[in-house]
Parts: sequence; structure tokens; C-alpha cells
Amino acid sequence: QVQLVESGGGLVQPGGSLRLSCVASEFTLDYYHIGWFRQAPGKEREGVSCIGSGAGSTYYADSVKGRFTISRDNAKSTVYLQMNSLKPEDTAVYYCAVVRPSGTVQAMCVTTALGFMDYWGKGTLVTVSS
Repeated sequence: QVQLVESGGGLVQPGGSLRLSCVASEFTLDYYHIGWFRQAPGKEREGVSCIGSGAGSTYYADSVKGRFTISRDNAKSTVYLQMNSLKPEDTAVYYCAVVRPSGTVQAMCVTTALGFMDYWGKGTLVTVSS
């Protein structure tokens, strides 16, 4: 069974940090763009950060630039999202997704079409609160 499994979510105080992980199984992660998306209560799912399959091009939403860092370890079939200086506005369910690269990393992250992705994880909840 092809799977993407997210982990690392939890409750943190504003200004704190978390590192999310997404582990892929039953397919070779090397050949996919990978992205992190989030959905806050009452809001649409949005792209947070994505990383390319090749040279490692990255894209960050304006709201997280300078605070979040995406990285991948193909040997471990894992993508990470290091989140620093967390704000209450970052509270959301965070999802990992992958797509075979027919387009750019930016296109992956800004698309509003959920069906564009090949696989989605089930999500991990991040709550930023005092």
C-alpha cells in the first residue's frame, strides 16, 4: 500500500519550534516533488512549502518565509518541515503530498486543485497556543 505518514505535530507555545516529518513507503521518493500543505479551521487548504525532485528547488509561502525550512532525505524516504518562531496563525492540520514533476515546484505549492497531487498523507495537527 502506497503511504505517506506525517508525524511531529503537537501543541507548542508561540515562538516555539516543531519539526514535522513525512515518510514515504512503497514508492521511490526521489522522483517526486514534495510539499507541505495546511488547513486551518474554516479555511481552505493552502501550500506552505514545497521542494523539487531534482536539484532541490524550494518554494515558501510568504507567511512562512524566514521561519520554516523544508528539506528531504531521499535515503530515508523522508521530507521534513522545520518550523521556528511559530505563531497562533500557524495552527492547522499539516499534510504531506507528492506529485510526479510535470511542472514547477511553485506550481505544486500554489495550486488549488487537490487532485493535482498523486498522493496525500492523512495529516498531523499543529496547535500554537499559550
